[in-house]
Amino acid sequence: MAGAATSTAVDDVIRARGASVRFGERLLWSGVELDIAPGTFSAILGPNGVGKSTLLKVLLGLQTLASGTVSVLGEPAGAARRRIGYVPQRKGFDRTLRIRGLEVVRLGLDGNRWGMPLPGPRARLSREAVAEVVRLVGASEYAGRPIGELSGGEQQRLVVAQALVRQPELLLLDEPLDNLDLANQAAVASLVQRICRERGVTVVMVAHDVNPILPYLDEVVYVAKGKAVVGPPKDVITTETLSALYGAPVEVLRASDGRLVVVGTPEAPAHHTDRHAG
Repeated sequence: MAGAATSTAVDDVIRARGASVRFGERLLWSGVELDIAPGTFSAILGPNGVGKSTLLKVLLGLQTLASGTVSVLGEPAGAARRRIGYVPQRKGFDRTLRIRGLEVVRLGLDGNRWGMPLPGPRARLSREAVAEVVRLVGASEYAGRPIGELSGGEQQRLVVAQALVRQPELLLLDEPLDNLDLANQAAVASLVQRICRERGVTVVMVAHDVNPILPYLDEVVYVAKGKAVVGPPKDVITTETLSALYGAPVEVLRASDGRLVVVGTPEAPAHHTDRHAG
């Protein structure tokens, strides 16, 4: 990876106007307005089943809108997929899997050629690109080991490296902290923020617990009751803003250890457990 990702010529990496998604008779969310600036780290939060992962699918062009518009990297959603890195929801790799971490990362470059080595100079460039992105995520020490033998945090760093190896301008992460302990959640969140700052990559992450990532975020997209509120965490995760979003009394408290506790919602952001419908 030679240098930072190429910056987009548009003002916003992601722009949505009046975006709505419907499944049959069910309106999942509507009237969503987004302006995500280049090089920022944003999180999509909200209770189970409100459409957090669906919003990522809209950005990838995999889910059509019922109304409104969405542009990504200055193009209609789905048109710029090769400029996007994506980490879907996933469980850990099977412990018996013998493929090395380096090979998992290399799949991000030439997965469509699996089993057919790149010829000549292209092979060298591929090795260099993989090695550089592995260094970027701090995985050089263990990337040569079988992926199934690694810890959850080590595996997740290599999966992020796989998504970064093509030098994307936008990185979409769907519940990347799932099944990690608190220390690894904070470590991955810190890594993502560093990628934003050093490489100029815009990151949007779906999360079910805001607390491990709160110190690193630039913006929050909080989805609930078929609507979304967007802004800096200090403006969005407040008693006033969430009460207005839910249309019911909600209280945001800060615990003695600095963690946020949201009281009065169907589910507080620190306790979301959705894996599929979110």
